[in-house]
Amino acid sequence: MTLDNLLRTGNLKAEPPSVAEFLGLLNSAGLRLNDAHNAGLSLESRFDLAYNAAHALSLAALRWHGMRCDNRYLVFQCLPLTVGAEPAVWRVLARCHQQRNLSEYEGSLDIDARLLADLLVAADWLLAAVKALPPCPQLP
Repeated sequence: MTLDNLLRTGNLKAEPPSVAEFLGLLNSAGLRLNDAHNAGLSLESRFDLAYNAAHALSLAALRWHGMRCDNRYLVFQCLPLTVGAEPAVWRVLARCHQQRNLSEYEGSLDIDARLLADLLVAADWLLAAVKALPPCPQLP
């Protein structure tokens, strides 16, 4: 799998990167991730905050490459291609995506503390990886 292959198959769409969008996603993710580390919040709230931060960061990495995707799961699967994430990172995010869907669509709010801890580690790594991306050559 490559980004170009996903583009050719229509799973990704080419769209010029936007500095404002990239920085907005990065800022939103940073705020949410900071709040997700607040042990005073419920596990469910922390999970929601961390999951949405990870999604924003994953989308920011994809947008840095000049692509967009409407599929949340695929955005996570692209992480090895966009920021060099190890499979373990996107596998945690895939498990979290399943849990998020159970919560959103079936009302299942049974958040596991271990999964939250793994999500926080993955999201923290992702924040650092996206911040470490060099200036995008496609941006004006």
